[in-house]
Amino acid sequence: MRSARPQRRTALARFPNFDPKHPVTGGWSYVAGKALPLWVEVRGEDRRTLRFRPQDVHAWAHPEDGEVFVFPRYNWWNDILSIKSVDREKGIMTLGGDASYPICPADRYFVQNLLEELDAPGEWYLDRRTWTLYFWPPAALAGHAVCVPTLETIVALDKAAHVVLRGLAIECCEGIAVSLRDSDHCLVAGNTIRNVGGRGVGGGPAVSVRGGHDDRISGNDICETAGHAIALAGGDRETLTPGNHVADNNYLHHTGVYFKQGVGVSLSGVGNRASHNLIHDCPRMGIEFDGNDQVIEYNHVRHVAVEISDVGAIYCGGRDWLSPRGSIIRYNYFHDILGYGRDDQGRYESPHYAWGIYLDDNSAEVQVTGNIVARALFGLLHFHNARDNLIENNVFVGGVLRQVEFNGWPDHKVVLEGTPEGCLVGMAAGYESHVSLPVWRKYTGLQQGGHPREAVPMANNRLFRNIFYYPGREAKLYSHNLLPLKHFQCDYNLVYHFGMPLVTDLRNLPPDRQWSQWQKLGFDRHSLVADPLFIDPAHDDYRLRPDSPAFKLGFRPIPVEKIGPYADPLRATWPIVEAAGVRETGLI
Repeated sequence: MRSARPQRRTALARFPNFDPKHPVTGGWSYVAGKALPLWVEVRGEDRRTLRFRPQDVHAWAHPEDGEVFVFPRYNWWNDILSIKSVDREKGIMTLGGDASYPICPADRYFVQNLLEELDAPGEWYLDRRTWTLYFWPPAALAGHAVCVPTLETIVALDKAAHVVLRGLAIECCEGIAVSLRDSDHCLVAGNTIRNVGGRGVGGGPAVSVRGGHDDRISGNDICETAGHAIALAGGDRETLTPGNHVADNNYLHHTGVYFKQGVGVSLSGVGNRASHNLIHDCPRMGIEFDGNDQVIEYNHVRHVAVEISDVGAIYCGGRDWLSPRGSIIRYNYFHDILGYGRDDQGRYESPHYAWGIYLDDNSAEVQVTGNIVARALFGLLHFHNARDNLIENNVFVGGVLRQVEFNGWPDHKVVLEGTPEGCLVGMAAGYESHVSLPVWRKYTGLQQGGHPREAVPMANNRLFRNIFYYPGREAKLYSHNLLPLKHFQCDYNLVYHFGMPLVTDLRNLPPDRQWSQWQKLGFDRHSLVADPLFIDPAHDDYRLRPDSPAFKLGFRPIPVEKIGPYADPLRATWPIVEAAGVRETGLI
């Protein structure tokens, strides 16, 4: 039976205090020193030294009890690290472990878990020396309960089969709320799962499926999670046997409370699916995936990348040279991908450094078909050293700086031999161990692309029958800083820039000559420049009128009526009442 009165997390004692009016942009201290451009390395910097301003460190009786919650260097995610020592004379705080990256001037952070910082309603602190819990209630407690989690996991199904978990309210645990491990044909449906996961390493997803096959996570409302809302991992990569796990028809929002990698749905392994989910207000992506043969379809993802940068609404990577071959992204609606981060002067801003669909680090053989992608600062489609991908029959609307961006490494050795990940070794090993396996021969890009040491970077990406519609005066159509153009194909696209020139990033040519020269180079020879005749673009209705010129190019209507959640007996709530977030309150 669902709880009629949902619980609400309270804040661990911290400085600066949490700012409820500005939950993303307020309540921060900033690392001392002059801000530098993001990619500038500093001699002697390390990952466990934080330089602080005098006003940001107080007289703490036990600083070793404290923790630092920090977004280091690149603002890709956060770390929560213990405090080892504080040197007030030098203005240095030494941490008990390494951050993901060096901690740099202007990086944002706060300190928490210190009794002296319990100075605001809603804060708490546990003195582990005496096991005394201090709590300043945010309001009168009459008629309310105070809950303290004592379990890591509330429901654990290990090697189970045909179990149904339905119609429950599940909240208040330190780790994973519902865990399925090596279980088959189980159903988790119609539950309300909220306020789960703690500050332990990684936080854990609210619902985790690992191993087994044919498990279904359907119709749940999940929010206020420490990390991911749903993580599906199943299938065998050697044999390409699918896991057949499904996350369908869920409402997922406000993920990543403690760990900003937290997405709505994470897919790994082989042959799993995320479909018909509504996802918003995630700190990073709405959906991430790796592995092979994953299907992402009919999802509505909006207002994500709320707290970090260098992200997309959906993201995949392929540093093993094998991922995410065979995967499909189709019939989704991605829009308002924000991004939040700092400029080279240390000023934080949004939108910032975000794309729509992000194919990162050798992502290969992905079909991107029938999606609507609207409004992102850096572009609506990002190839970062991606290869062998087919982008067809999509609608791209309102990229601010560009619509499609290609960038990456002109030579794999630039990054692959000089990184701690040993990427080139890993890619070579992945290629050599899989290219001759019979089941892997279906990936033509893997078979024809060659060994990673010799392969042409970013080869064989294809863009056909897409619609590009963008009003920004300074916006480019294509940006291809390091793209080997002879291995790229694009044609039969419909482009509308409201009568302004189409900039294709051809150097030393004025804007009004770039499109014609682009076509002379063999690209977009059959593409048209015309209004696509959307039904009501001012209100995000991107269906096409019957007389749209896109149909002459072979464009097929996108089934927009099927995108997002649907009425079903397994839904936790219907109709879905969407929670307020940055769409309603704004970010800056």
